Amino acid sequence: GMDYRLASFFIPWGVILYTAAGGLKATFVASYIHTAIIFGVLITMITMVYVKVYSSDTIYDYLENTIAASDSECAALYSFANGTSFYKAGDYACGPVSGNNSGSYLTMLSSGGLMFGIINIVGNFGTVFVDQSYWQSAIAAKPTSAARGYLLGGICWFAIPFSLATSLGLASTALMLPITAGEAGSGLVPPAVATHLLGEAGSALILTMLFMAIVSTGSAESIAVSSLVAYDIYREYINPEADGKKILFVSRIVIVVFGLFMGVLSIFLDFLGLNLGWVYLFMGCVIGSAVIPLWNLMTWDKASGKGAVIAAWGGFVLAITGWLIGAAVQSGEITISTLGSNEVMLSGNLIAICSSGIIHYVYSKFIDPQDFDFSTLDSKIKLVENDVSGLSEEDQDPEMLDAAYKWITVRGWVLTIVLVVIWPLLSVPAGKFTKDYFTFWVLLSIAWGFGAAIVITFLPIMESSAEIGAVFSGMCGVKSAPKELDDKDGFDDA
Repeated sequence: GMDYRLASFFIPWGVILYTAAGGLKATFVASYIHTAIIFGVLITMITMVYVKVYSSDTIYDYLENTIAASDSECAALYSFANGTSFYKAGDYACGPVSGNNSGSYLTMLSSGGLMFGIINIVGNFGTVFVDQSYWQSAIAAKPTSAARGYLLGGICWFAIPFSLATSLGLASTALMLPITAGEAGSGLVPPAVATHLLGEAGSALILTMLFMAIVSTGSAESIAVSSLVAYDIYREYINPEADGKKILFVSRIVIVVFGLFMGVLSIFLDFLGLNLGWVYLFMGCVIGSAVIPLWNLMTWDKASGKGAVIAAWGGFVLAITGWLIGAAVQSGEITISTLGSNEVMLSGNLIAICSSGIIHYVYSKFIDPQDFDFSTLDSKIKLVENDVSGLSEEDQDPEMLDAAYKWITVRGWVLTIVLVVIWPLLSVPAGKFTKDYFTFWVLLSIAWGFGAAIVITFLPIMESSAEIGAVFSGMCGVKSAPKELDDKDGFDDA
């Protein structure tokens, strides 16, 4: 196949070309197309595992056989044709799972799962709060669309880890495919299962899915980084009078440089021996310390800007220190392997998010308290060009914005509590899942996956039907009168 170092630069160049040419609009259009393809592959894999090839009962029985296998049976299963075994306990999914209820995969009572869940929450809080692409997309959208879109997008996104893990993830373990823990950490479970089920076609589908995800994310990050450099560095400190053309020129240069940097970084991480799973767990240690300070700056009028910077960097230093000490205490040495254990990663993630919150609160409360008037925020934003196209008077109405804020706050908290607290707690009494309970779980994952695919694919087309029709009419040389859009905010019943 292709040399991985060449691929590391091939993918960024695909991102560079259309992102530099089309900017944020190209990113939005490409993201929609890529997401539709990703969900198409997702529902294909769900269908193959639980409808066409196997069933929930079959997978359940296979998983029971997996944990019932003895060491000798595992050694015989994972062996070469000449009978020589390559099985090593802990490297392959064979036998009972340490830390799980009844040693089973069919349970929510898992110490490893609990630690990973906390790490996942901290890390993903960081990616949302610290990632400029999320802020940029929200700012670029109409207020009403941003409020509904992010909530609906989060619900649809959850189908990817939930449905894929329930289908391809459990299938790899149920079928006891020869996938090592290291290979699983590198993200090779989906292609292995897809290849087992569909042969080369399955490999092609997962490769397409992966390429779509990487290119879509890479495009969004390229635009985000270029905007930060162009607006917050170039215009702020180098050329305060820069016009749109100069900012666009700087943005395109940054997109090219950042695209090449992504390729170099991926090669460097592979050189260090850091796989995808390791980097994912480590993510919260690096960016988790910025979450609470950013939250406070956006919602608390007493929040100190200077304190936020101190808290973010202070939390980062404490997190890395605690992370290194944790590895030394637990294993007696500091290596990539010992730094990557769940317990050590958990300590680093929790120190990052908790310490920064405490530092910022203390600094803002007792050292540098502020009294910021959020009503002045809009007037302090400097536009390059006075372009408010796409925004109606209602979109700029403070009462409507306040209603949108209340709407998303209530529903956001409800969804968070349901997914993070209530759902896991409701699964605890089940202990080890019965066959009927597992069937319900699978049915829910299938419904969630198909529902998300339908919404994410067809809702944007329905909402933009008037604009799409106008574009096609223009391409065909047919003039059409612009359709008056309904600007009703839709938050009156909040």
